[in-house]
Amino acid sequence: MHATRKLWTWLAVICVLSFAALGWVGREIYLAAPPIPTQVRTPNGDVIFSKAHIQGGQQAWLAAGGQQLGSVWGHGSYLAPDWSADWLHREALALQDLFAQREYRSSYSALHEQDKGRVDVLVKNELRTNTYDAKSDTLVLSPIRAEAVRLTAQHFDELFGNASALDALREQYAMTPNALPNAEDRKALSGFFFWTAWSAAADRPGETGLSYTSNWPHEPLVGNTPTAGAGIWSIASVILMIGAIAGMIFFHSMHKEEDDPVPPKNDPLFNLKPTASMKATRKYFFVVAALILAQVGMGVITAHYAVEGSSFFGIPLADILPFTVSRTIHTQFAVLWIATAWLATGLYIAPAISGHEPKYQALGVNLLFYALLFIVAGSTLFGWLGTLQRQGSDFAFWIGNQGLEFTSMGRVWQILLFVGLLFWATLLGRGLWPALKKPSESRGLIAMVFLAALCIGGFYATSLTWGTHTHYSLVEYWRWWLVHLWVEGFFEVFATAVIALLFSRLGLIRAAAANSAIVLETIVFLFGGILGTLHHLYFTGTPTSVIAIGSMFSALEVVPLSIIGIEAYRNYKRSQAAPWVQSYKWAILCFIAVGFWNTVGAGLLGFSINTPIALYYMQGMNMTAAHGHAALFGVYGMLGIGLMLFCLRGLSDRLAWSDAALRPMFWLLNIGLAMMVFMSLVPAGIYQAWASISRGVWFARSPEVVHSSFMENMVWLRVPGDVVFSVGVLFLLLFMWRLVFQKRAERKLAASAEAAVK
Repeated sequence: MHATRKLWTWLAVICVLSFAALGWVGREIYLAAPPIPTQVRTPNGDVIFSKAHIQGGQQAWLAAGGQQLGSVWGHGSYLAPDWSADWLHREALALQDLFAQREYRSSYSALHEQDKGRVDVLVKNELRTNTYDAKSDTLVLSPIRAEAVRLTAQHFDELFGNASALDALREQYAMTPNALPNAEDRKALSGFFFWTAWSAAADRPGETGLSYTSNWPHEPLVGNTPTAGAGIWSIASVILMIGAIAGMIFFHSMHKEEDDPVPPKNDPLFNLKPTASMKATRKYFFVVAALILAQVGMGVITAHYAVEGSSFFGIPLADILPFTVSRTIHTQFAVLWIATAWLATGLYIAPAISGHEPKYQALGVNLLFYALLFIVAGSTLFGWLGTLQRQGSDFAFWIGNQGLEFTSMGRVWQILLFVGLLFWATLLGRGLWPALKKPSESRGLIAMVFLAALCIGGFYATSLTWGTHTHYSLVEYWRWWLVHLWVEGFFEVFATAVIALLFSRLGLIRAAAANSAIVLETIVFLFGGILGTLHHLYFTGTPTSVIAIGSMFSALEVVPLSIIGIEAYRNYKRSQAAPWVQSYKWAILCFIAVGFWNTVGAGLLGFSINTPIALYYMQGMNMTAAHGHAALFGVYGMLGIGLMLFCLRGLSDRLAWSDAALRPMFWLLNIGLAMMVFMSLVPAGIYQAWASISRGVWFARSPEVVHSSFMENMVWLRVPGDVVFSVGVLFLLLFMWRLVFQKRAERKLAASAEAAVK
């Protein structure tokens, strides 16, 4: 007990210090973020863009699809360009021709090599020289650059309008015509894209060769190459990771874990009678199955748009389901179904653990279910309609689609979801409270479950921190608080503690040993995970300290994964500990799959892009998608399915249970995911990395690469994996179907037999 108390103290200290450091970094980002000038003008006073244009353009882009339609500073989807890289390259090309005409009365392409070299120097100096004046809060552009900006802006005005000359390009970008029908919105959009590109090339005050985005994106025309710091901190992070893994293995070998206890002869939960609130969670899991089906369907459509752009095997599907909507639903539903499975698990286990059903608990569980259903349906429908009808940025921000990846629902829905999560934490606390008050070996595990639930509810508040005029660097800072710390942080702690609690209730692990182990695992995970959030923010207009801190602590995130195979093996042995444990075989195998995908998806593929030097070239490429699919579904998805199966085991008639459906479900999901990742996404990501290193980010995201025969073949190579994976989902649905209808058939048969006897 004394040792466990010390671990809790260390956990509290690490959390306080880590969040204090993360808050300090946020302050530094606020102070060092690229300035948004009141005016962008020429020396004679002609205003090109105003601050209102830049801020309004940010909202216009988000309303038009935002991070579902290309990316800015590397964050977003991978089919359309990274707009900051695209603008920067187009403006540099425009300057080349303008300087060539001014100096040599000729086009750039017609110049001799030595003359081209002189023009290249002029272009580089023009784009890297920072002419922002802090006193007057103005950015003054030379007349020749102002003309280059005008020419570049014309392209984006036509692209986001309905110019027929760009129809083919829109098809390649999976864009619909008139994405921004209002001319003022298109002018504002150009202002925002210009500002992101200016920040990417202009040297920071007092620095040479270091832009506000630490020279991202890679662009040889303006001298954007990796900084020395990116290389040095990458090397240091790899060394730290290797040393920390060695230390972890040494620590594990020196501290032999206790052997698992002899399991009881019979299932301890066999006679567990579900309470009314436990029974009420059953419908949550059927919604989980429906959301999985919808998410997979939208994923298939979204992937296919990478080939046809706006059609699905010749059907003009984009007229009613554009790429921005299908991708929004695909990414949003992934988080929602996983979260729903975990929330329902918490509500199910609370009375089972405490042996107490609070008054009106079932009513609360039912109210929460319909509230969550309303939020999911409402946010999806209004986001869809707002995009189709082009309702504008105010509608998009408040009740439509905010355009931010993984947190796209409008602010009204975010507020409602925040209230719902706090209500969930309250319900969970009511159910667990008797067990929390009563001294027991499991109290530490129960406390960890409850604290993680409080963090899940509380930390969703970070989705409410940005507004319509918040600086884009700070929007990204707070968004990753939500995505990384909420989804990848406290949900993981919650799920790990729940699994340990369930295993201890089954008598497969010792509760006392699990107490210390879970707190220690949480310390190790959060020590790297909290400040590891910063690896998402290397190039989003942040100070160079973000690269140093983010690279070192994100390397530590990999450390606990180095011995995760040991835990997976122990879980496998537990699945064979007694004949009755076979009842939970597929739930336990899902937990084992989590260990595999944690190592491969989060560890191998995650660290392959986490170092600053790697991410410099691979930010916004398909290697990120490979990591995302393997980690999100492989780790969190399989965990959600495993928890769902565990709960359904206690909620379902044992005769309706079908291992015959679960066996192919488990193997097809995992094999299909592996095929999708390693046959398609990883090769595509490596090819794009080569393109980025050799010619620049603009090229890696250009139609020339994205729609090359190799890349389109990679898209088609997703089909076998998608088919295998989808069949696995169908087996899951078949399993859920049998739980409902076989039981009903048995009731009818029993009633008929009883009537015949009478």
